[in-house]
Amino acid sequence: MNRFFNIAGPCIAEKHYILPSLERLPSISENINKELFFVIHAARQSGKTTLLKYLEKEINDEGKYIALYCSLEAVQELAEYKDGIPAILKTIKTSMMFHNDLKSYDFLEQIDMTDYTNSIKLAFVLLSQKLSKPLVVFFDEADCLSGSTLITFLRQLREGYINRGSIPFIHSLALVGMRNIRDFRHHYSEGKTLGSASPFNIVSDELTLKNFTKDEISILYQQHTDEKGQKVDQNAIEKIHYYTQGQPWLVNAIGWEITQKILKEDFTVPITLELVDQAAERIIINRQTHIDSLLERLKEPRVQKIIEPIILGKEATVDRSEDDYRYCMDLGLIVDNKGIIKPANPIYSEVIIRWLNYNSQQDLPVSLMNKWVQGKHVLMNELLKEFQQFWRENSEIWGRMYKYQEAAPHLILQAFLQRVINGGGQIIREYAAGTKRFDLCVVYQGNKYPIELKIDYGPKTLPDGLAQLAEYMDKVGEKEGWLVIFDRISGKSWDEKIYWKSENHKGKKIDVVGC
Repeated sequence: MNRFFNIAGPCIAEKHYILPSLERLPSISENINKELFFVIHAARQSGKTTLLKYLEKEINDEGKYIALYCSLEAVQELAEYKDGIPAILKTIKTSMMFHNDLKSYDFLEQIDMTDYTNSIKLAFVLLSQKLSKPLVVFFDEADCLSGSTLITFLRQLREGYINRGSIPFIHSLALVGMRNIRDFRHHYSEGKTLGSASPFNIVSDELTLKNFTKDEISILYQQHTDEKGQKVDQNAIEKIHYYTQGQPWLVNAIGWEITQKILKEDFTVPITLELVDQAAERIIINRQTHIDSLLERLKEPRVQKIIEPIILGKEATVDRSEDDYRYCMDLGLIVDNKGIIKPANPIYSEVIIRWLNYNSQQDLPVSLMNKWVQGKHVLMNELLKEFQQFWRENSEIWGRMYKYQEAAPHLILQAFLQRVINGGGQIIREYAAGTKRFDLCVVYQGNKYPIELKIDYGPKTLPDGLAQLAEYMDKVGEKEGWLVIFDRISGKSWDEKIYWKSENHKGKKIDVVGC
């Protein structure tokens, strides 16, 4: 076999390394046997379409049911039911044309396409009546539907479901998408909100695809070893899990980058931790389609409302009951781990910051590159003193360039650091809502420089910052660190804001850098 790590479209077992889909959601078979209508939701590119395509084939091969996969993505822009309902019918018909058991049925000739409130229900009644086996339908990208198209579509499915005792209809159905159906927020054309009365309150189960576990990543890469003979270090598997947190596209993307781009199919070279580091950096820099489309969401005000407090370490402004929070969760952009809201994985964490301050990185002079690098060391004191002067002269102008106004100081300093060490070092970032801090560690030639960024929020800022940075310094194993405090209180002079003092906290030297 000539299989490979797939990063484009659904995985196909004959072409790609793939995990058994039903093992990820074993309850699907039970739901189908019980004739349930249910929901499957998961973040972008987490394997939903791969799962549905696999299910369609497995069910049809087994022969107990007839399964139909149908994507509704093409109907995304058709919010008015007079446009959307006929488009859905044509999409269903197109899906049937490629199905051995269904391609001979032309239900469009038997129904009135202008009967917008009944045509979909009638189509499935006629189809179910003719079939010798129960019909199972998977509607992918169901959350692409909107407005009156969504409402009319769901109501027809509901009417068919509740009348199954007297009319033939779909045996079992799954609505699949990024969002759970209970989180759909749509409006009637006349402006009335949908409200609490659901047109699809017949859902019996809500399933979600979880990320790969470390063991599942190991199984996926073992397939590659078995077929190509390329060994994979256990430390490399650990690092892949660290960078991706099991996000399926990222797991495959690291494999693709290593085998196809870095090693160019030289399978005699083992996959090591160092190669995983290289692959992760390439994914961050190259911003392939998955990353780019995800980062485009950062422009949306509803996403900024959640991401900016995370950068600043705030929590009070993140309301977990709001749709904006659930939207970011459904995107797979963030995770909520034991009450701490943060980027979903270290790769997302890195690309969020680099995307938000990308223009600043490019606008900073090239002369900054390696300016404060001496041998294997970064002259961090000189670097940060230069930044103080830069911030004093440019903060007002540069701050206005950012849509994320409140987070601008954090973003600009990190652009400054990135410009200095570009190509020769690494910045490790840790940030989350509720921590009131942003920790980063500049790593250069094996040397580490822990830095904490804070916004001055009052008398507790300094003692809190010293304690938090000391804790972070313990984590990275360093005795010297830098606490950067941005004072954004209006009315203060720059002479008051700009200062430098050294503190000794629990045996650690901490330079406090006022900005």
